[in-house]
Amino acid sequence: MAAGLLESIDRSTQLAGHNRLALLLFRLDERQIFGINVFKVQEVITAPPLLTMPASHPLVRGVADLRGGIVPVIDLGRALGYGTDSAAAHVIVTEYNRSVQGFLVRAVERIVHVDVSAVLPPPGDSSGSSYLTAITRHGSELVEIVDVEKVLAEVMGEAAALSQELALQGRSLAGRRRVLVVDDSRVARHQVEKVLQQVGVECALVNDGREALNYLQALAQRGPVTEQLLMVISDIEMPGMDGYSLTTEIRRDPQLRDLYVLLHTSLSGLFNKAMVEKVGANRFIAKFGADELAAGVIERLQTVAEADRRSGAATGATA
Repeated sequence: MAAGLLESIDRSTQLAGHNRLALLLFRLDERQIFGINVFKVQEVITAPPLLTMPASHPLVRGVADLRGGIVPVIDLGRALGYGTDSAAAHVIVTEYNRSVQGFLVRAVERIVHVDVSAVLPPPGDSSGSSYLTAITRHGSELVEIVDVEKVLAEVMGEAAALSQELALQGRSLAGRRRVLVVDDSRVARHQVEKVLQQVGVECALVNDGREALNYLQALAQRGPVTEQLLMVISDIEMPGMDGYSLTTEIRRDPQLRDLYVLLHTSLSGLFNKAMVEKVGANRFIAKFGADELAAGVIERLQTVAEADRRSGAATGATA
């Protein structure tokens, strides 16, 4: 099963930018089926012996030795409120936010490909308590897509705070600059928003690429978009429209094509640099390092400030 699954994952990476979402389906009980983006999956293994670690988080069942590497294994059923499952038989090994971790589940089923237009926000929860980032259907089954970043934030805690030096440097340059943040994970949006606030930059938050494109096109009706936005910071793997497709649409639109686009994703292990260059993104930063993200924003602020100085000097010279 593992070898065939990995081949399917490799094939699925070719869907990026084509508005198709590849999901690994799994179960935590006998009723509901869940999904996780296959781009984040390294492998699926039979649940190995776990070594319990003293004082670890209650959701961490233990650590596994995978080819000489120590990987924490999180009880996903318990995290989602299903309780610890003695029948859990598989571990989904993933790479998120520059770290490798496993998720203990009852059963792994198959990989499916769905049109992102059929992937919808979870209904009826605006409080932030849900561990779902989206829902969709495959055949007659409802598939609940897990917000893994929220689970990891609960287990690992808040990301490291931004260094004071970068915060001060950003505030000296920010003025009233505004950034559009695009991410389907509420936790990820909050993390980026917190960094931007610390460097003194205002932000608008949207849930996916389609919503972002509508927002940008509305801005364009008011005037030059580059005068209203410093940059776009977008996740890659999202329902509705992924970050590759969003970047492609931005570059196609004469009113938007000069926008600076930074792709910001937890797909650090499977990330396709050639695809980022192909769609025309300006930069890629892997989630989540507060200082690295802040440095990317500050670099953009410096570039814009220098362009403004040159423009002002040229205007003064011709006056």
